Amino acid sequence: MQALTDGYLAGAPRIRDRAFLHDVLDGLSRPQKTLPAKYFYDLEGSRLFEEITRLPEYYPTRTELAILRDEAAAIGRLSKPGLAVVEFGSGSTEKIRTLLRALPDVALYVPIDVSGEYLGGEAAQLRADLPDIEVVPVIGDFTAELALPPEARGRPLLGFFPGSTIGNFEPEAAEGLLARFRALLGSGSGLIVGVDLVKPDAILNAAYDDAAGVTARFNLNLLARIARELGVDLDPGAFAHRALFNRARSRVEMHLVSRHAQEIRVGGRTIRFAEAETIHTENSYKYRPADFEALAARAGWRREAVLTDPESLFAVFVLRAE
Repeated sequence: MQALTDGYLAGAPRIRDRAFLHDVLDGLSRPQKTLPAKYFYDLEGSRLFEEITRLPEYYPTRTELAILRDEAAAIGRLSKPGLAVVEFGSGSTEKIRTLLRALPDVALYVPIDVSGEYLGGEAAQLRADLPDIEVVPVIGDFTAELALPPEARGRPLLGFFPGSTIGNFEPEAAEGLLARFRALLGSGSGLIVGVDLVKPDAILNAAYDDAAGVTARFNLNLLARIARELGVDLDPGAFAHRALFNRARSRVEMHLVSRHAQEIRVGGRTIRFAEAETIHTENSYKYRPADFEALAARAGWRREAVLTDPESLFAVFVLRAE
């Protein structure tokens, strides 16, 4: 993995094989087998996700981006002299570019991501295109303990957590994550969060099981990564992608389904799969605006604004730390 020589190495650092192996063994040893969604995003996984965001069925990215563009004036009122923007889980720069251009006083951008190689390329591109903004990337897991780089100290802070990534966490964990962001950014800081809203099942199911099969490849790439990085004799083709909206729990669930009875060896341990047994790889919770506002309030954030599209498919919450 390419090192970020001009970046800031966070205290909770790069994904190393030992941590990866531990998490894979832990997840695959449970009665309902699971794998942490954060491991989707190696270089190939990040590339596939960017492809997903351009699919006709996948509305969240283009809808959130349209909200950021259409509400630029409202967002611009959040700007303060010397502002530092901290993005949790940096991905494509299209959204952050839109945000940064709406904030006239922003001086520093701190993208945080576990994928160092991907982060390095995006940071370099931003530096070239927005030379008046200092870019200081942090390689780290935003769900773990982090410290902001020295360049952010003493500045007004605005967090940015787009892409409805908050929906990948169980509601209790989402509340805890927002509380962690509040502790990191401090009292009086701002936070912009993209939140996917409840909508008809057909729209949601198509968004996570597209006709071109890109989401399936994204899900199966997690198995390819395990095989490659952990030296596991594992055929991703022995599994199938499944995604379905669970309305009772208000979440889309993604699974990998074993096509037949099989076993694999991971870290010296044998993991057995029955035919049709699944690995639960991701949840994507969908919220009603009032429910998310209540969750954020419990984490120490006050709603300042809720920005939505005309069809109410998606919402961008503007929060302020109490």
